[in-house]
Amino acid sequence: MKLSRRSALACIALTSASMLAMTTFAAQAGTLMDRIESGEAIRLGFANEAPWAFPGKNGEPLGFANAIALGVLKSMGHEKIEPVVTSWGAFIPGLQARRFDIITGGMYILKDRCENIAFSEPIGNFGNAFLVPKGNPKNLRTYRDIKEQHATMVTGAGYNTIGEAKKEGVDDSYIMQVPGPTEMIAAVRAGRADAAALAYFGASEAVAMSRGELEVTDPSAMPDWTHNWAGIGFRTEDSDFLVTFNKALKEYLGSEKMLEDVREYGYTAAQLPGNVSTKWICQNR
Repeated sequence: MKLSRRSALACIALTSASMLAMTTFAAQAGTLMDRIESGEAIRLGFANEAPWAFPGKNGEPLGFANAIALGVLKSMGHEKIEPVVTSWGAFIPGLQARRFDIITGGMYILKDRCENIAFSEPIGNFGNAFLVPKGNPKNLRTYRDIKEQHATMVTGAGYNTIGEAKKEGVDDSYIMQVPGPTEMIAAVRAGRADAAALAYFGASEAVAMSRGELEVTDPSAMPDWTHNWAGIGFRTEDSDFLVTFNKALKEYLGSEKMLEDVREYGYTAAQLPGNVSTKWICQNR
């Protein structure tokens, strides 16, 4: 069928608009290196999880996981950073949906997470602990204690502590999931939960926020297999950027500059990850 001149022009305009929309989408959905080369900022995603990562008064990225990520990026020549504060449970979905380019916040490298995103080499080795009422009246130090006493354990949605507790036999009905540390502290203080399970660093920070009502248990009481390594998360398609990031991380991690950058957040040389690789962690954790 022969088109009129007006119809033909309309089709050309529609096609041009569609091509422009597709080009715009492609630019928005490009790899991290594409964004950097086009002058875009690197979007750093993190949750309010002190002292790992948290926003400052003006939204600036604070915490030792952010300090490490920023230190490495700066050594690579990348200082154009856009902080994006999100919730813990939105880390991986948000990364996959391209709402941010890198995720920090002390995310442990675990096998199921390795199937969805790419991790940097580890930035530290950490253990979990319980946040309990002062004096630890129920003497809760391990997940087995939670199970045997039918105690209620509160933890964050998406935290690895959920899987750990279940592996140790704690029934779902005794696990309360909330958005983050603030709600965990509130649940223990109000008596809705007997203990809060989270990383020792986070628990120690929470004690300071509890006005002396809570205390943290010894992380060494937990089984060795619950000790984990944290990494910086990337999209799997940004493997080229991750290779260069890991090279810079190797130079930065453990350096005098790095330890100075993280000192104020309580991270010390004792938390350095050692010689273990992300590949091994993904296979064994």
